[in-house]
Amino acid sequence: MVNKHDSRSEETKNTILNVAGKLFSKKGYESVTMREIAKEAGCSHTTIYLYFKDKETLLHQLTMPSLRELHQTLQEIHIMNSIISEDKLKRISHEYLHFCMINRNMYSLLMNAKSTRVDEERPELEINKVRIGMFNLLKQVIQECLLMPNNDLLLAFTRTFYYNLNGIISTYLDNHEPLSILMERLTPTFNLAVEVLILGFREKLKQKVETN
Repeated sequence: MVNKHDSRSEETKNTILNVAGKLFSKKGYESVTMREIAKEAGCSHTTIYLYFKDKETLLHQLTMPSLRELHQTLQEIHIMNSIISEDKLKRISHEYLHFCMINRNMYSLLMNAKSTRVDEERPELEINKVRIGMFNLLKQVIQECLLMPNNDLLLAFTRTFYYNLNGIISTYLDNHEPLSILMERLTPTFNLAVEVLILGFREKLKQKVETN
């Protein structure tokens, strides 16, 4: 049975998390201080450290459950044997797009806060390990589509694809259509974009082979 002290502690912790999420989304992760979060949450600047040792801990608790779930979903699509690689790429991209649009208020926090290079081999933060894991999964599927080695050109192709994906998301962050309607409207154009990018990558590979 939960006693009153434990219940109040859990309530305080949840309040701090909720306040931090709102402030990070509104002002940006780097601009918000622990003291500011504590003030908005109605606790002292010393009390907040009883629950969270630093701002990075808050970031991880706010983002990691959702990011891990997304990563797991993308991995499940990747190991499907019933669909071709290009369709896997479309599904993975659609899931990523859908996730980011559902969480559009937290998009910058989820994908950009404390981020590092996508080719960082040993990222310190767990959040970046998950982000880079998703990028590498995307790279694997693009590699399967193009039947090419894992080299600098594949990394460049994947970056190009990833930038395009996040560009679409950024374009519609402030869109007020119901998500189901927005996704229905975007999906045909987005699928076409995937096809065009893959065709472009194949043409670039062809040109590279011809010039060597």
